Amino acid sequence: MKSLSIINLNWNNLTGPLPKAFNDREKNGLKLTIQGNPKFCADASCKDNNQKYVLPVVASAASVLIIVVVLILLFVFKKRRPRQVDSLPTVQHDLELPSRPSIFTQTKRFTYSEVVALTDNFERVLGEGGFGVVYHGSLNGTQPIAVKLLSHSSVQGYKEFKAEVELLLRVHHVNLVSLVGYCDEESHLALLYEYAPNGDLKQHLSGERGGSPLKWSSRLKIVVETAQGLEYLHTGCQPPMVHRDVKTTNILLDEHFQAKLADFGLSRSFPIGGETHVSTVVAGTPGYLDPEYYQTNRLNEKSDVYSFGIVLLEIITSRPVIQQTRERTHIAAWVGYMLTKGDIESIVDPRLNRDYEPTSVWKALEIAMSCVNPSSEKRPTMSQVSNELKQCLTLDNSRRGGRQDKGSRSSVEVSTSFSTEVTPSAR
Repeated sequence: MKSLSIINLNWNNLTGPLPKAFNDREKNGLKLTIQGNPKFCADASCKDNNQKYVLPVVASAASVLIIVVVLILLFVFKKRRPRQVDSLPTVQHDLELPSRPSIFTQTKRFTYSEVVALTDNFERVLGEGGFGVVYHGSLNGTQPIAVKLLSHSSVQGYKEFKAEVELLLRVHHVNLVSLVGYCDEESHLALLYEYAPNGDLKQHLSGERGGSPLKWSSRLKIVVETAQGLEYLHTGCQPPMVHRDVKTTNILLDEHFQAKLADFGLSRSFPIGGETHVSTVVAGTPGYLDPEYYQTNRLNEKSDVYSFGIVLLEIITSRPVIQQTRERTHIAAWVGYMLTKGDIESIVDPRLNRDYEPTSVWKALEIAMSCVNPSSEKRPTMSQVSNELKQCLTLDNSRRGGRQDKGSRSSVEVSTSFSTEVTPSAR
């Protein structure tokens, strides 16, 4: 090695730095040729050049690694985050839900398995309607509840379900049924209400529940409370609401026979201020449906007033809204005709056995007929109706207290301009 004087390393594609021993010999006279080895370093600059290339590569690799780690962490966090219950799943109906934050978190949301357990596997049926079947249930083993289960039906059914939940979450009144909770799980939809052990007003007027018929004072109390519930919807809510399906089957009675207005699936908000109505597809129950709303598709709170007037006529007469005869006479047309004859005793439910104050009944008739006036502008507001009915109750109570208060004729307008035609049915 010491005798070497020339080393030819040309064109060997060598890489890396020149060994220190060769550097030392080169200083002592060794002739070293390294042509054709572009990646071979024969001096001290080799270390600097290596660092020049290595550092950027390391930095780039570290950046890529950091980005990958961050993406993995974000994915894991999103995967583990609990599902929020403040928005309705789109389920099978493909509905366009509102962009604002949902109000569904303000009440108890039940799973379908919980609903099955609460109803003891849907053992006891309370009733059935267009929405679905209503079952008896028990919350915590002590609180009786009613569970309305949506049948596997149409998109309209889901819209009514959503409308009812949203309304009952933001309205609270002693004469409106209370919502205990709801279930919205895939194809299972259910509403959980407070239980009304005395059924609905229709059952008592028709005699379906048996027992003694409701006294006149009890009937008045029920319609006064129903009027208060409607008045709250019209004037106490923001925005105001129209029920759109006021009828005796939707007036529930609790253990104290206190009235609870129910079934808000068709409810709609109505304009305030300069606007007088909202245009909407006609919906409601035949016989109770406002004929003006039916003809114009224009909905306002006076449509509820009309329906309430029909309820009033029912509690006075106990007659069906539409007679199941060939003529199919509507109750408003029949009462209007009887009023022209002045025969009040033929109008009043004979099962009352004249156990009522005549002035109170007459006043209630006048209120009812003003409510069913063909022109919505001539109908009273629910606030006026509520006040007038309270006077009817006072008149009847005064009789029971031994004071014959003849009172005065009603301050609201009476209309007897009815034909014998049946009012329109919902389209």
